[in-house]
Amino acid sequence: MAGNIYEQTGRIFDIQRYSIHDGPGIRTIIFLKGCFLRCKWCCNPESQSYEIQEMTTNGKTKTIGRDVTVREVVDEVMKDAVYFRRSGGGITLSGGECMAQPEFCEALLRAFKEYGMNTAIETTAFASREVVERILPHVDHFLMDIKHVDSRKHEAFTGRPNEQILENAKYIAQNARHLIIRVPTVPTFNATRGEIMDIARFADSLPNVTELHLLPYHRLGQDKYEGVGRHYSMADIIPPSNELMAELKEAAQAVCTKVHVQIGG
Repeated sequence: MAGNIYEQTGRIFDIQRYSIHDGPGIRTIIFLKGCFLRCKWCCNPESQSYEIQEMTTNGKTKTIGRDVTVREVVDEVMKDAVYFRRSGGGITLSGGECMAQPEFCEALLRAFKEYGMNTAIETTAFASREVVERILPHVDHFLMDIKHVDSRKHEAFTGRPNEQILENAKYIAQNARHLIIRVPTVPTFNATRGEIMDIARFADSLPNVTELHLLPYHRLGQDKYEGVGRHYSMADIIPPSNELMAELKEAAQAVCTKVHVQIGG
């Protein structure tokens, strides 16, 4: 990457402080605009398009997306550096898909590393190997979704096949400092014993993966779809019960030899 990394520009739509669910310790999450997937259950539909949008919720309209420099983001986030250092936390890049803006993503990670910050990314890993190789050295924790192992079903619910994702998972597992596999657990998509067991077997086969998180589907982002003028196709899908999640956890544990399985992140 040539030039001053602090002058690199990118597009974000939110910065969320004091998170405890997106990597170790207290973290600040930086949400980047744009994603290659179109998951039917996505709780942040405003994250998918790279374009700046208007979204109306509860009768109020706001602009979603703003262009910033790395320096602007660092200056805002580092105000909370004392909390990161005391808790073992840091920053997490999310989205959208942060690797959809590779130059900005890399520059942010490098800048925070210069400040001694712990770094994490939440990713679908739908990216070229070249981009993954650029990003990987600057990341302490990968939080990676494996949504399904069947490519046709993956494409039917996300708009993209999964071969590239699974190959990147193998590469990241072999080369990353730390990788957690997360599974958005969605009825009609993957919330059966067989499908979760297939995902768990794949996760357990990866080197250096020690955790598998089953994340129950919810409808908290449903109102946002209307707010950005889109139809929410999952409105009739009931979130999985506690009993079902416990059954799926047990199914995953049954095929895992080394990976710890838990519900939630």
